[in-house]
Amino acid sequence: MLGQYLITFREVLEAALITAIVLAYLARTGRKTLSHYVWYGVYLAIAASAVLGVSIWLVYGILSKSVQVLFEGAAALIAVIVLSSMIYWTATKGRELKKEVERKVEAIATREATLGLASFAFIAVFREGFETVLFLTPFMVTDASDTFIGAFLGMLASLGLAYAIFAIGMKINMRRFFYFTSILLVLLAGGLTGYGVHELIEYSELSGTGLGWLGDSAYVLNLSSDSPFHHKGAIGSIFAVMFGYTVEAEWLRLIAHFAYLAIVLPLVIWAYRKRLD
Repeated sequence: MLGQYLITFREVLEAALITAIVLAYLARTGRKTLSHYVWYGVYLAIAASAVLGVSIWLVYGILSKSVQVLFEGAAALIAVIVLSSMIYWTATKGRELKKEVERKVEAIATREATLGLASFAFIAVFREGFETVLFLTPFMVTDASDTFIGAFLGMLASLGLAYAIFAIGMKINMRRFFYFTSILLVLLAGGLTGYGVHELIEYSELSGTGLGWLGDSAYVLNLSSDSPFHHKGAIGSIFAVMFGYTVEAEWLRLIAHFAYLAIVLPLVIWAYRKRLD
């Protein structure tokens, strides 16, 4: 639930901040009457994201067992790629977000292109919604209830924070906020990388394709499934989502997991440190 919460919190917060920037800019420049077109785009984007999520869930339900395993592995690795690019973009270009949004809105509002405002809001929010659906898919197919609860709580928390920042004027260092949440997301993505590789290993076994020693277990922890420290237990499940913890892992899973962290974590830390200094 923690991982689903964090992912939804970041994505919904970004969508809420972009929407708030647009609405605040329209109000500041005397174009508040155009605000409802922005809301049209936001509502349509939310509906489209919901339809996308339900569609993926329905398609997954009709797949065969082996194809489900392949789908889970592929979805996890695609989510890692998109999540990593989003984290790095935020680290390197995030400081220009407000100026970039205001520049685009000014260009649209000057022409009073109401369809353009709605389209801009739709694209900005749907992009975050699409990423959220993509990131949550690997979790949703394994534990739907925790995913929905975590996503719902993350959405409430992000909307509350966005409201506090723009409506109440709460001061927060957004650069440091995104820095620390990005580090957590990198750790989560590392675990997701390992999980995706594990599913692909399982698919290779189901399809009769051997991977040699790479598919062999690197370690096995002697923990029963009802132990709280099992990766499905009360404590272990938290570490499983956030750090990729599991009671048994193949060599290829470990290699992929640690290779991802060794490459991406220093890169993201370097990008943020460069901005924060």
